[in-house]
Amino acid sequence: MVLDIYVDADACPVKQEVCRVAARYGLGVTFVSNSWMRVPEQDGVDLVVVEGQFDAADDWIVERASKGDIVVTADIPLASRCLKGGARVLGPSGRPFNDDNIGEALAARELMSDLRDAGTMTGGPPPFRKEDRSRFLQRLDEIVQSVTRGATVGDRPRAE
Repeated sequence: MVLDIYVDADACPVKQEVCRVAARYGLGVTFVSNSWMRVPEQDGVDLVVVEGQFDAADDWIVERASKGDIVVTADIPLASRCLKGGARVLGPSGRPFNDDNIGEALAARELMSDLRDAGTMTGGPPPFRKEDRSRFLQRLDEIVQSVTRGATVGDRPRAE
């Protein structure tokens, strides 16, 4: 059973979508941020503002997310830490992070950081598209169904 959905909320473009899926299944959502922000007003939706160090919000999520929980984040190191605790992790573009792909994601992140530091590459991630939003909704729904069916953390939703 899904205990909660934690959202790394500072730059999350899919807050409304998380709340829509959570309402459908009667799940709680905790948006975690470094500063106050507006979140959807809905039963079971909370905002936690964590002040302090740069990674204070990440640390708060890691301390609470466990097996059966879902974490929504684009932060790859945070995703890795949450996976170690047994949580499911989904990026806002609909990319699920799991034990099979987190190492590659961390390595790619490090490479991109090195290229930016060297001045070889500039700019940020590609713009968030309608297709990303749609993929996110589909994958979040699949993960919720998988967890509520009692699948283990490493399982992937079955293809139909």
